[in-house]
Amino acid sequence: MPSFCPSLSLPQRQTAVVAQGPGKLAIRHDVPMPVLASDTVIVKTAAVAINPADAKMLDYSAAAGAIHGYDFAGTVVALGANALASGSFKVGDKVAGLVHGMNKLKPDTGAFAEYVGAYEDLLLKLPDHMSFEEGASLGTGVATATLGLFHELSVLTSLDELRNSTGNADGPSQESKFVLVAGGSTATGTRALQLLKLAGLRPIATCSTSNFELARRYGAEEVFDYRSDTCAEDIRAYTDNELAFALDCVTQADTTQLCYAALGRAGGRYVSLEPYREAISESRALTVQPSWLMVLTIFGHKVALDGEYGREAQPEDREFGATAFAAVQALLDRGLIDAHPIKVQKEGWEGVIRGVDTIRSQAMSGQKLVYTVA
Repeated sequence: MPSFCPSLSLPQRQTAVVAQGPGKLAIRHDVPMPVLASDTVIVKTAAVAINPADAKMLDYSAAAGAIHGYDFAGTVVALGANALASGSFKVGDKVAGLVHGMNKLKPDTGAFAEYVGAYEDLLLKLPDHMSFEEGASLGTGVATATLGLFHELSVLTSLDELRNSTGNADGPSQESKFVLVAGGSTATGTRALQLLKLAGLRPIATCSTSNFELARRYGAEEVFDYRSDTCAEDIRAYTDNELAFALDCVTQADTTQLCYAALGRAGGRYVSLEPYREAISESRALTVQPSWLMVLTIFGHKVALDGEYGREAQPEDREFGATAFAAVQALLDRGLIDAHPIKVQKEGWEGVIRGVDTIRSQAMSGQKLVYTVA
């Protein structure tokens, strides 16, 4: 049986931002509430964050009638039977996470709504010092960084190495592996840098010179200017031509080329967040193993998108995601995780729609756009 907050009567309908068609969003006040399944919780939304995918998916794969949005933070108001039995959360907890918004297979699931139905094992309980707005920056960044680093790149043999981190005050050993994060000032980039450092690895980053200090603050051992003509050469020199792992958080032709050129003599693995240019990957086909991840596979269900973005159900990614979120929760509980810098707007759901328009034409360098909606 579900557990409901005794002081809160949940409505049958809610206000949400819903896709109308390609590039079009609207605020509706008669949207059905999310279904409370055994492994989900219902969260009263306090803040949401805007991701580039919010504009991209809306423009190219709009699911008319579905609630939009991925990242949210708020307060638990109801728990499904299995979520209640796990004991991980209780009614009243401050939490943050991500959902598969604008999903034509589950149109009542989306972050841009008064209430969000989220999987219990892909939620994070926020520490007292972290605001809802800061928490809203975590979900997609945590999911993407952990999938990219620890599942696709396999930079660790076990996530226990991350979960048991004490902050690594002494720094990594000289024998620790280098990992390049291209786009180190993005929300996924800073999360990747912080997790790599906590795991005892040696993260290095590329970004603009204006964001060098930001990348260093989140754990980069060294930072390189991606605009420099000698960037790849400088990385090879710094890593003694032994770099074997690259996570590309930007995934444009020039960043793929940069990562391939920076990888050491023996090659290694390259992971991107979008489809990469095969013409570039073929340049080192014998020594570099490329792949690209679709973060929505972390939910374990089918990703019903057209073309190469579509994926069949991958339950193993859901299992991995649960383990990864548990490891990050342990770090959060010990005060070792910082939120990405945020730019907070208090314009409600109307502002959220404007925020999606903003992210379509303006990259948010070094910060994440967050809206208070409670």
